[in-house]
Amino acid sequence: LRRKQKMPQLIPRGARSLKRKTAVRVPRKTILIFCEGSRTEPEYLNALKKQRVVRDVAAVDLRVEPTHGVPMTLVSKAIKARKQSTVEKGEIDEFWCVFDVEWPNNHPNLIAAIELARSNEIKLVVSNPCFELWLVLHFQDQTGWISTSDADRIRRQCDGAVNKGIIDPNRYMTYRHEARRRAESLDLLHENDGRLMPDNNPSSGMSRLLATLEDHGE
Repeated sequence: LRRKQKMPQLIPRGARSLKRKTAVRVPRKTILIFCEGSRTEPEYLNALKKQRVVRDVAAVDLRVEPTHGVPMTLVSKAIKARKQSTVEKGEIDEFWCVFDVEWPNNHPNLIAAIELARSNEIKLVVSNPCFELWLVLHFQDQTGWISTSDADRIRRQCDGAVNKGIIDPNRYMTYRHEARRRAESLDLLHENDGRLMPDNNPSSGMSRLLATLEDHGE
């Protein structure tokens, strides 16, 4: 006996198919970050890129420079990487440098490094006086001028750390939006008073990096 062929099931015109559709992923942004610190900044950034809102939007390739790398060194390496990516038609969307101003002795060629970065489309996260100021902003306001040593001391008071450079990065993630709000308020304060780098102490450009990473995902 010949087996009857099963007739294809027709879907009435205008009816919606109930078949599962393949999900379409949002294109991910690849960001290459050159940072000055050897421990604190990388640990924080690595924790940040694991957050869902960041993980679903940005693929962060974090490149760490030696602790004593100066801003001009970081910017030069970022420019070289950008040119190489252009030649190789790479998929890196943005290049960033993360470094400090430092006090009492500012990093050498600080302003020249900033201008060189901007003229070569390198984005910057500059903390004045240091990255620890950004960490302090997770817990409290800091509107007055502050030194590098005081920023680290207050940071350890806030998070209970015993040693310099040791943080629990996951603890900070809960408060990162508060830090961003405080940093943006500082930027507005300096702008209204006409204070520019390096006179914009205290300040941190980390709020702009967070905006780039997070604002597309929420």
